[in-house]
Amino acid sequence: MPSAGKATLAREASLLAFAELLFFAYRDFTRDPDAILKDFGFGRAHHRVLHFVNRHSGLRVADLLDVLNITKQSLGRVLKQLIDQGYIVQEAGSVDRRERRLYPTEDGRALAGRLAAPQLVRLADALRAAGPGAEASLRRFLQAMINAEERPKVSSIMAASPATIEADGQGEAS
Repeated sequence: MPSAGKATLAREASLLAFAELLFFAYRDFTRDPDAILKDFGFGRAHHRVLHFVNRHSGLRVADLLDVLNITKQSLGRVLKQLIDQGYIVQEAGSVDRRERRLYPTEDGRALAGRLAAPQLVRLADALRAAGPGAEASLRRFLQAMINAEERPKVSSIMAASPATIEADGQGEAS
């Protein structure tokens, strides 16, 4: 086999190993919150909705649909459960009364914090283990993993988060 073919196979094997690492990392990143969610009869969709509503209090339902890239029907089911159980409240917009804006309740903020806590520990431990400069490299890597056409939207969402760290990973939480 020509050396170019071997190099291509080696590169493919390396990329497949990265894909497997992503699968394992995601499995373990979601494991602790999944166990907590199970106690409430919730799943990962509930977690994502609660995360974004907590981080972006007053988020419009239309924007949440766009962020999560799910159907209105799927969001409606999850949102109804979170509202009915007192984790999120929905209010009409102050300017446009047709808008539906979402806010976490005190219980919603507490649950979002409880779900995030083990993930924050895992992230901090992994970044520490990865060494100096890892945070900036990982941020660039994750941003590059997002579809190119979605990056501006994601950057805008991240910029609107209450405690976003500067892109170089060296900034202070705002």
